[in-house]
Amino acid sequence: MDVRNCRTCGRLFNYIGGPPNMCPACRDELEKKFQVVKEYIRDNPKASIQQISDDNEVTTNQILQWIREERLQFTDDSDIGIECENCGATIKTGRFCENCKNTMASNLSSAIEKPKEPEPPKKKPENKNKMRFLEK
Repeated sequence: MDVRNCRTCGRLFNYIGGPPNMCPACRDELEKKFQVVKEYIRDNPKASIQQISDDNEVTTNQILQWIREERLQFTDDSDIGIECENCGATIKTGRFCENCKNTMASNLSSAIEKPKEPEPPKKKPENKNKMRFLEK
């Protein structure tokens, strides 16, 4: 049994999984805030991250976390953009731009060694009719 303190409200709870160190009540509250922010962005596509944060009582760090988790995505005509963690290009959601994703995928696939063809078993020489000696 894994008992932890909630990082938001401080209550003890039985940790099962999900966001680390957050009780189910705070997790539900955070999910409700996410839905409110999502609707706000849908209604106000030109709003800045700071404006979204102020109007919905959510921290900018939480909004950026939702963007990195690909839970929030902004349209191409939106002014909001975050930097790719690898090359610094402006992206609308996630952690990496498409070029970096493709590069990482090709690097990973080339790093995995393809299985080699098994060699055919060698035939044993036929020594059936020959005399054998045991060495002492």
